[in-house]
Amino acid sequence: MVKITLKPVSAQKPDKDSDEDKIIIPQAQGLPVHPVRSKKPFPVGLCCLAFGLVVFLSALVLASVYIYRYYFIPQRVPEDSLFHCRVIYEDSIYAPLRGRQELEENVGIYLEDNYEQISVPVPHFGGSDPADIIHDFQRGLTAYHDIALDKCYITELNTTLVMPPRSLWELLINVKRGTYLPQTYIIQEEMMVTGRVRNMRQLGPYIHRLCYGKETYRLRRRNQHQRIERRETKKCHRIRHFENTFVVETVICDRF
Repeated sequence: MVKITLKPVSAQKPDKDSDEDKIIIPQAQGLPVHPVRSKKPFPVGLCCLAFGLVVFLSALVLASVYIYRYYFIPQRVPEDSLFHCRVIYEDSIYAPLRGRQELEENVGIYLEDNYEQISVPVPHFGGSDPADIIHDFQRGLTAYHDIALDKCYITELNTTLVMPPRSLWELLINVKRGTYLPQTYIIQEEMMVTGRVRNMRQLGPYIHRLCYGKETYRLRRRNQHQRIERRETKKCHRIRHFENTFVVETVICDRF
């Protein structure tokens, strides 16, 4: 009798072959996996808001600079536009027998802004008040600040009596050089108070700065044929000034 014996097949050998055929992919251990986020749209509205805020602040700064310059601080004038004037004239109105009178004043001429500012100190003679005067050719207005009364008076600019800034500047330059002397006589203009001025902004920045915080009144010129009545004489005051080739006496009569 013949025995047939079968040897068991080792299970490790095919495992070895299978291990050689496998591809092992290493995995990262301990690293978090972040989810992919979608991109947010660009904030256009926020940029428009920021741009509008910048424009608003810029306009606010410019407006503040303008208001501060023209309403709260006096402007600087070149030295050749500042004059100290002394005028000798014949007083044919009140003192024809006294001979010549003398008038002093300080004049500032603003050629670029087209206005003149005159400061008349206390005169050597009686009967005239010290005053600060502005002739604004842009607005067509004249303002008298009577320092003795601390009141302002506004009237239309009389271009027949007041030289424009350029002409007055040339006149005073010639006087300073000694090549031209103004005529020495005086004329008179009469004014009547017509009412109170409430809105100061409408007078422009220069007159507003001069009259700010003061009682301000409107004036109307009297016709030449009209005379000041004797009963009104005590209510009138006078300001003598010089912005031409002659001296002007402005008589202001107050009925109030």
